[in-house]
Amino acid sequence: MKTKKQTELIGIIENGKSLSPILPKDIKNYLIDIDGTICDDIPNEEPERMLTAVIFPDTLETISKWYNEGHIITFFTSRLEEHREVTEEWLKNHNFKYHGLLMGKPRGGNYHWIDNHIVRATRYEGKFSDLVETSASIQVFEK
Repeated sequence: MKTKKQTELIGIIENGKSLSPILPKDIKNYLIDIDGTICDDIPNEEPERMLTAVIFPDTLETISKWYNEGHIITFFTSRLEEHREVTEEWLKNHNFKYHGLLMGKPRGGNYHWIDNHIVRATRYEGKFSDLVETSASIQVFEK
């Protein structure tokens, strides 16, 4: 169920033209990988293991907290469309609340996302928790 905050997109008008709306600053649009991030890393070539994947500690609690705070939760996975049913069943069996499931993310990592909206990336390194502020070196377009 979407909260009031999630449905209140902020409309933008620039030079008399409407632009794509944005979320309020206090609402995040989480795109969360599945394999190797919230559970065992299972390749598409072994779909028979997907339903029995072991969930990682603190994953459900953290994602549920974000969902309950009104953030948008979308799972973005390299699993194929043919894996949607088993993936939805696994998410349901583990009581994940989410707003969307995007299949077919490119495989191989080394992602470089280019967008006209703010993009923040957080690499999963073995522990799910709330996010904290830190400084990091990033690549940007030359001005």
